[in-house]
Amino acid sequence: MISKKNIIERAKMTILMEANAINDLINHIDDNFVKVVNLIANSKGRIVVTGVGKSGVIGMKIVATLNSTGTPSIFMHAGDATHGDLGIIQTNDIVICISKSGNSSEIKSLIPYLKKEKIIIVGMTSNSNSFLSSNSDFILYTPVKREACPNNLAPTTSTSVQLSMGDALAMCLLEQNKFETKDFAKFHPGGSLGKRLFLTVGEMIKSKKPPFVSLNDPLKNIINEITSKMQGVTAVLERDRVVGIITDGDIRRMLEQNKSYENIKASDIMSKDPKYLEFDTLAVEAAKMMNDKKINQIIILKNNDYVGIVHVLDLIKEGIN
Repeated sequence: MISKKNIIERAKMTILMEANAINDLINHIDDNFVKVVNLIANSKGRIVVTGVGKSGVIGMKIVATLNSTGTPSIFMHAGDATHGDLGIIQTNDIVICISKSGNSSEIKSLIPYLKKEKIIIVGMTSNSNSFLSSNSDFILYTPVKREACPNNLAPTTSTSVQLSMGDALAMCLLEQNKFETKDFAKFHPGGSLGKRLFLTVGEMIKSKKPPFVSLNDPLKNIINEITSKMQGVTAVLERDRVVGIITDGDIRRMLEQNKSYENIKASDIMSKDPKYLEFDTLAVEAAKMMNDKKINQIIILKNNDYVGIVHVLDLIKEGIN
């Protein structure tokens, strides 16, 4: 069993080796990379990414990133390609072959078919003298001096570099295709990312009854309203218009002053400048306002009518903060 010191040293060495390799990759983003970006951006087909082993796993991740950022892509395992999966590839598709050595038997079996069908081949390899390099139309060079594996065997540094090259390609295509935040909403409707993109404050409050008291309501009524609506806050209304807000913190601070509270009214303790947002405002904008203004609640209006309150805890519950 290795020591704590050796564990820490090995972990740091692994991260450093991979970081250095990725940093070196910057020197290989050249005119050839630009040609690949423009080629894919102007393509009428899909991107078919292929590879075997760990390179195949990286290929699947690259496909996922391309799809989610507006570039239609599909993964084809290079080992299955010549056993029936070649039908995946269509006339206008571009194939990205990922292989560290560029000499795997699966890639050697696949390339002749692609060339016969006049499919454009983009090779991603660490070996500039490989079969893949000499038979590709374009090369995305991903050089690696050594794997982080102590035996220089397990794909570690090489897969990190491949992944970074794939991310660089996807982000350039994202900009080339003018893929914006609103486009993400179509591809990421679920999870916290989807909520950040399309969840509105109106949707957050639709199942809640809006807490409110009048200017002259006594402290007892205020406490009952805050307690019964369980939102830690209430709006103060005058002629159906919001003129203030009272939080449970406001009540505590008032009681701490040891003043007589028998005659306290809502108008005595309310904050007179509450912040407002419209019903259809994105929840992420509410989170930004709370952070900028250092507040925990925001009044929600619909066509200038008071309809509810969003609390910072509501946003945290939805994974938005």
